[in-house]
Amino acid sequence: MASIAASRAVGATWSGAALQRDVKLRSLGSGSIALAAPKMGRVSAPSGLHLRASAGAGAMDGGMFLPLGGKGLRLRSEKEDRSIVCGAEVGASGGAEVSAPRELNSFEKVVDVLTTMFPVWVILGTLIGIYKPSAVTWLNTDLFTLCLGFLMLSMGLTLTVEDFRRCLRNPWTVGVGFVAQYLVKPVLGFVIAHALKLSAPLATGLILVSCCPGGQASNVATYISKGNVALSVLMTTASTIGAIFMTPLLTKVLAGQLVPVDAVGLAVSTFQVVLMPTVVGVVAHEMFPKIVEKIITVTPLVGVIMTTLLCASPIGQVSDVLVAQGAQLILPVALLHLAAFALGYFMSKMFKFGESTSRTISIECGMQSSALGFLLAQKHFSNPLVAVPSAVSVVAMALGGSALAVYWRNQAIPADDKDDFKE
Repeated sequence: MASIAASRAVGATWSGAALQRDVKLRSLGSGSIALAAPKMGRVSAPSGLHLRASAGAGAMDGGMFLPLGGKGLRLRSEKEDRSIVCGAEVGASGGAEVSAPRELNSFEKVVDVLTTMFPVWVILGTLIGIYKPSAVTWLNTDLFTLCLGFLMLSMGLTLTVEDFRRCLRNPWTVGVGFVAQYLVKPVLGFVIAHALKLSAPLATGLILVSCCPGGQASNVATYISKGNVALSVLMTTASTIGAIFMTPLLTKVLAGQLVPVDAVGLAVSTFQVVLMPTVVGVVAHEMFPKIVEKIITVTPLVGVIMTTLLCASPIGQVSDVLVAQGAQLILPVALLHLAAFALGYFMSKMFKFGESTSRTISIECGMQSSALGFLLAQKHFSNPLVAVPSAVSVVAMALGGSALAVYWRNQAIPADDKDDFKE
């Protein structure tokens, strides 16, 4: 038998395309792990599995390669996008086996294909909202809230307490996202509105939507893009609570009009729609892991369906105004979101965050709660045109975010990606 063994002190980078079906990852005890193949020959890693460490020294001894130096092998499954630090850190005991990632079954392949069609569903939902509004306007406020809660529950099921504990080791990541959300994006909205010389109502609406917090759809897009969902949820929560103060302040400064936000109502909504469903999902994952692991096969698709429905409903409510006035807002709203996605990503890289964290902050910055902007515009402005930028933004942020998420889904996280949350 040919083996590739790594002692607790390893230091080589090793990857490949495919393993024979019966290759196993086997713990050797005393903090080491082995990859064993049934017969001699070249052994390569399964697609999406990377073993990595820091330096690159090794020794050959018969049929065994023993890397030397460094600290622990790291396994990364791209399908799950979860990292496992192997060796003593995970309490490996002699003889324990971990199977290499299996192939997707037919049902999972169908779910994966339907999930990667996220942008198509958003376009379809938009067309239905514009040309057949009655098909989506039945989604009243209570049902809208219920759908948002179900969306966050589906994301919570994919998370564990450890995911959040790791993110809290580096709160600076949330801080950078908050700055991008409430400094960079509002300034972008102001500059674009004035550079393109929008009329006063449309400029006010664009600035208003640029001052809104992160939306729940960003959590789904983060999951699909192999970003950090726990970080995304924390950022959404922080920006939503921050909206109590930041949205009125920024709209007053940039648009010249105070838009009051119901602090109690927003706090209650944050608890109902973001925190409670996420906590329920995490607790369920901790208590019933085997059941939840089967359920989360379909959670990305559930998130896509919910997001599409939640985008189509606001479009249907202003379809007449959107048809009449929406065309002139396509460019400014598209510029707002594209610039926000780009600046969120490059700001993260400027602070030397890893790829997974950078993707998360980019999506969180580019996908805000356009529905909140739509609600505030309808409630506090008599001119219906103020709500149109938010309605167009619902489509732009969902289409841009979904397309970016699907693109990143097909771009592997580097095997040596920086861990921004290590102890």
